[in-house]
Amino acid sequence: MKRWTLLATLAGLVLALTLVGCSTGKAALGTKDNPLIMSFVPSGDTQAITVSGETLAKLLSEKTGLTIQSNVATSYTAVVEAMGTGKAHIGWLPPFGYVQAHDKYGAKIGLITIRFGNFFYKGQIIVGADSGIKTLDDLKGKTMCWVDVASPAGYIFPKAMLISKGYDVENMFTHTTEAGSNNNVVLAVYNGDCDAGATYVDARGAVEKDYPDVREKVRVIAETDKIPNDTVTFAKDLPAEMQDQIRKALLDIAGTDQGKEALKNLYSIQGLTEAPGGDAFFDPVRQAVQLLDIKLK
Repeated sequence: MKRWTLLATLAGLVLALTLVGCSTGKAALGTKDNPLIMSFVPSGDTQAITVSGETLAKLLSEKTGLTIQSNVATSYTAVVEAMGTGKAHIGWLPPFGYVQAHDKYGAKIGLITIRFGNFFYKGQIIVGADSGIKTLDDLKGKTMCWVDVASPAGYIFPKAMLISKGYDVENMFTHTTEAGSNNNVVLAVYNGDCDAGATYVDARGAVEKDYPDVREKVRVIAETDKIPNDTVTFAKDLPAEMQDQIRKALLDIAGTDQGKEALKNLYSIQGLTEAPGGDAFFDPVRQAVQLLDIKLK
C-alpha cells in the first residue's frame, strides 16, 4: 500500500512540474515557437538587405535545422540594443556596433567579413564636384552628411580623422544631417542636398547602376585609417554550442553559389572568416571612439 502511495505521489509531482513548465517556460531556442532572430543594420538598399537576409536565414535554417527569422533594424544602435535585451541573437554589426554590444552587453565575435581579400576597409569624405571643396580646409562653413553616429566609416573614423588633424568638428559645419545609410549620403551629395558626406570606400559604386555619372558629380577628397571589417556577432546568452554550429554553417554557406550571391547583395561581402586576434582585432575602433569621447556603456 505504501509503495502505491509513493508512486502516486511521485506521479503527481511529475505532473505538477510539467504543468508549471508548460505555463511558465518557453519553447526551446531555435524552434518554431521560439526562433533565433538574426538582425541586420540598414546600411544600403533596405529592400536588398531584407531579401538577402531572408535568403541567408533560410540557408542557415536548412543547414542547422534551427528556425531562424531575419529582420532589418531601423538603425545601427537598434541592433545593439536588441542583442542586449534578448530580442536578437545574431547581429550583422559594423565594428563600432560590435564593440558597443561587446563592452555593454557581453556579445561575442562570431565572424568578420572579407571584401577585396581584406579584413579591413576605409572611410572617405566625398564632396560635390561643383561645391568648390578641394581640401579638408574647404569643408569649413559647408553642410555635412553623416551616415549614423554608430557608423565607423560614415561617422566615427572620418570625424576622428578631422579631430586628429586639429579641426573643430562641432563648429566647422553650418549644418549636419544623419542620412541613415551610405547610399543616402552619396545621393545627398550627388543631388546637392549636402556639400560633403562621409561613407565607406567606395560607396559610389553601390548607386552607380542607377546614377552612372556619380563618379563625375561626386569626388573623394580624403580617406581614413584602416577600419576592421563588419561582423557577425552573437548575443551573450546564445549557447556556445549553438554559436559554433551557426559559425560553421555560415562559413559553409559562404562557399556556395547561393550564399555568395546573398552575401554580395547584402553588404557587398565576398567572404567570411574568423577574426584574427579575436576581440583585440577591434581595438582601433575603441581608440577612435575614445578620441570622440563616445561612451560605450
